[in-house]
This record gives sequence, C-alpha cells and structure tokens, in this order.
Amino acid sequence: MEAKINKKPKFDQELIAPCGMNCGVCVGYLNFIHDVRNDKYKGQCQGCRPRDKHCTFLKQRCDLLKNKKVKFCFECKNFPCEQLLKLDKRYKKKGWDVSFSGNNKRIKEAGLKKFIEEQEKKFQCPKCGGTICIHTKICYDCQTKS
Repeated sequence: MEAKINKKPKFDQELIAPCGMNCGVCVGYLNFIHDVRNDKYKGQCQGCRPRDKHCTFLKQRCDLLKNKKVKFCFECKNFPCEQLLKLDKRYKKKGWDVSFSGNNKRIKEAGLKKFIEEQEKKFQCPKCGGTICIHTKICYDCQTKS
C-alpha cells in the first residue's frame, strides 16, 4: 500500500516576505513545490527569503531591505512607503485577496506566529486541506476552484 503524501506546504517565517506577501500561497512558489511548468504563470520561485535575492517588488528599490537593516516593511519609519502602496493597489485591481501594508500591520500587531496561523486557515482548501493559490484561487492539490 502506498503512503499518502501530504503536499500541504508548511507556512513558516521564511515564507513571509518583507513586503508581507505569504510566498506559500503565491503562484510562483506553488508552481515550484508542485513542479508545475505548463500553466499561464510559467515562473517558479522558492520564495523571497529562501532565495535571498532581490524580492520581486521592493528590495531592489529599498536600501533598508537590500542591506538587511529591517526584516519587514513595518519596521521602517516611512511605512507604508509609496512602493508598498503601489503594490497594494496593483493586487487590489487584479482582485487578489491581499494587502501588503495590511499584512505588515497584522504581523506587527499579532506577531508572526499568529499571522502564519491565520494564513494557514485562510488559504486551506476546504475539500482536501491543500493550499489555495492567492493568484489563481485554485487548490494545487485537488484543483478545486475557490
């Protein structure tokens, strides 16, 4: 008898980007862990912190992040900066259910552990327990559309 493999990614602090994005629910990360190469989002990503490169949106524009002087955007005296607000606006316009400045505020208020627990509940597929992608609204385990 074949053992059932739980593909549900473990959300941890390494998957929460400085901007507040939960990389664990990002299409690029989910494509990476599920080795998906044939959908319209062709890119794969290990997550902002694990790959320790410029984050997709902010790090190349922010000296504090680039030089690792802050771990999250909320630690900056200019929070929320213009770049973070542009990112919020872009995601809202596309209908993706995230506010990066809101996520940063929640992390500051409740702590990273609580934030991660809330993310796990929010993006857990009710059908199979897998992870629902924030961008496609599809569970990567059972393909259920939420």
